[in-house]
Amino acid sequence: MSKVKITLKRSLIGQGHKSRETIKSLGLKKINSSVERDMDDSLQGMLRVVNHLVSIEEV
Repeated sequence: MSKVKITLKRSLIGQGHKSRETIKSLGLKKINSSVERDMDDSLQGMLRVVNHLVSIEEV
């Protein structure tokens, strides 16, 4: 499994409930906060929902 670094780049103001809950489940709270996670199918689905709010880098 590859690891990815996910960083919240945009505000959640004006975003829908689904995007807010997805960001919360990823463990992101504030703008520029980052988490490292193992890439799997469920994570890919979550990133597809919020790809306009986050930046993704391979580690």
